Amino acid sequence: MAVTLTENAADRVQKFLAGRGKGEGLRLAVRTSGCSGMAYVLEFADQIAEEDLVFESHGVKVIIDPKSLTYLDGTEVDFGKEGLNEGFKFNNPNVKDACGCGESFTV
Repeated sequence: MAVTLTENAADRVQKFLAGRGKGEGLRLAVRTSGCSGMAYVLEFADQIAEEDLVFESHGVKVIIDPKSLTYLDGTEVDFGKEGLNEGFKFNNPNVKDACGCGESFTV
């Protein structure tokens, strides 16, 4: 069981955390949303709860609640730029289908 970041994603998170001046790492979760059912949630974590699972990837802590890990196990988070757009991308082997707009997925 693991969730990882690419070097590009880890570098971007480290820059955000440094600019923010605080934070334990990146919290990754899923929530019910969109036309396909699930959506990714990314936020900076200032605290790590006792039940959280923590994975270290390229020097960054990736923090996940146990319920979300069911949907995220094996996921690699990348960061990329395409033209004027930039953002995090999720390579999740558990995804069975995704909506056309790319905002939600089904496991």
